[in-house]
Amino acid sequence: MGLPITLSEIAPRISAGAFILNSGLGKRGADEQAAAGMHGFAAGTYPFLGKMEPKQFAQALSTAEIAIGAALLTPFVPTAVAGAALTAFSGGLLGLYLKTPGMRKEGSLAPTEQGLAIAKDSWLLGIGVGLLVRGTVDREPRRVRKAAKTLDKANKRAAKARRRLGD
Repeated sequence: MGLPITLSEIAPRISAGAFILNSGLGKRGADEQAAAGMHGFAAGTYPFLGKMEPKQFAQALSTAEIAIGAALLTPFVPTAVAGAALTAFSGGLLGLYLKTPGMRKEGSLAPTEQGLAIAKDSWLLGIGVGLLVRGTVDREPRRVRKAAKTLDKANKRAAKARRRLGD
């Protein structure tokens, strides 16, 4: 039985996974000031986060990043699952970029100096979407492949039986 990933998926999974895992581990011990900064920035764009305590938010963000990074780095996690997690996470990051004033140049998607740190995370969205597509659309489910093999064998037996009956 093989792994649920292919060779072409290893590089994007490692690059994104290592980056996000490192980020999550770095936030793990965030002090009150750092937690308040992350929380304030996120709550400004996503008001529902304002109900959380800053330290709780930083801990949740850290845990989410560690989980997503680990999922990307673990070859037993199917590509579609890892890609979906990365796509959702990076979509949230790009929401910060698109909705926070001062992140983009007026009337443009181009980042300002302040927005550059978040705009660069667009590569995470690209990797996430690529993995999600690769894991769902580009790959036949194992059951379908197995059914196709079974059908192929049955068709060969039927053809062989027809030849014998025709003789």
